Amino acid sequence: MIGFFRRKKPKNSPDAGPAPLSTEEIAAAFPRAPAEALREATDATPPTGGSGAAPPPPESPPSPPPMEEKEPETAAPAPAGKPGWRDRLRRTSAALGLGGLFSRNPRLDDDLLDEIETALLTADVGVPATSALVEDLRKRMKAREFADANALLKALRADLVALLQPVAKPLVIDAGAKPFVVLTVGVNGVGKTTTIGKLARRFKEDGHQLMLAAGDTFRAAAVAQLQTWGERNGVPVIAQGQDADAASVAFDALQAAKARGFDVLIADTAGRLHTQQGLMAELGKIRRVLAKLDETAPHEVLMVIDGTTGQNALSQLRQFHAAVGVTGLVVTKLDGTAKGGVVFALAREFGIPIRYAGIGEQLEDLRVFDAESFVDALLPEALGG
Repeated sequence: MIGFFRRKKPKNSPDAGPAPLSTEEIAAAFPRAPAEALREATDATPPTGGSGAAPPPPESPPSPPPMEEKEPETAAPAPAGKPGWRDRLRRTSAALGLGGLFSRNPRLDDDLLDEIETALLTADVGVPATSALVEDLRKRMKAREFADANALLKALRADLVALLQPVAKPLVIDAGAKPFVVLTVGVNGVGKTTTIGKLARRFKEDGHQLMLAAGDTFRAAAVAQLQTWGERNGVPVIAQGQDADAASVAFDALQAAKARGFDVLIADTAGRLHTQQGLMAELGKIRRVLAKLDETAPHEVLMVIDGTTGQNALSQLRQFHAAVGVTGLVVTKLDGTAKGGVVFALAREFGIPIRYAGIGEQLEDLRVFDAESFVDALLPEALGG
């Protein structure tokens, strides 16, 4: 049929193929059905399946592949071309303002300590942690332990690292728990679903077989977003749609993960304010439902905290911890205007492990939290640094 509509190519024509007929010529050839003839003659793929069969629909374009870089599980110098902690937290360091205190070669006196105290309080480090840090420096300064301001700066860096070191504990997947269930919680807008997508990529690159549960059933967009992450990472997603019972989604996902022998199940939950008692109680229900299938599940309750929240993060964690027993933290958005001080306040008051830090929007910017790398990014190593 296609050959009927082809003209003979002129002998001297440089074209590789025959010239197509015009719409008028096709209509003249098929006066009864010009539209069908036009589609048949201009379609690059001949129709199949007999007369009148419609050509198969074009395949959907594949989703763009995610970034291929893999983040190491332990702190290490950033590879060439990959931004390090200091590069990513440049704005946070400027907001914290401690580096500027030492760049002026200040005198070693009480005025310097007062400025440090003000900077720490302004940066949301909190009164208890700030008082402990400054008093330690004051005692050591009076004991003439510091020869100059440079020595005091090194002492402050060491004290900050010591405050964070006990909570810098990476998440370890227990191979004996199959699947290892991670329940993610947090208030609205902290980046829970995006964090899950990045975690899924990390776990898969580590060789784990995993599944996601779309438990944020309050927002249809959240389910679709998680499904998109699943497609990008090649990870199955269990979902029931908007307004479904979140505990039911978690239960079905755990059943499926067990049946298929998966290593890890990451369950999303709806964002909720810590003051909404009914929604907080729902988290407890999800935990109880999971325990019906595995009395040890969830094995990790991972709370995502927005680093720009400030001291309000303490209230959030206090309420979520009381409701579901938070076992690990992810602090996100530290690359923006966050002052970063809330990390120290969280560490001092709760001592809950900080598993990851979000220091950018790229996949590799969800970093395993490292105390020294974090403090190094916030403070200069020496005067003028």
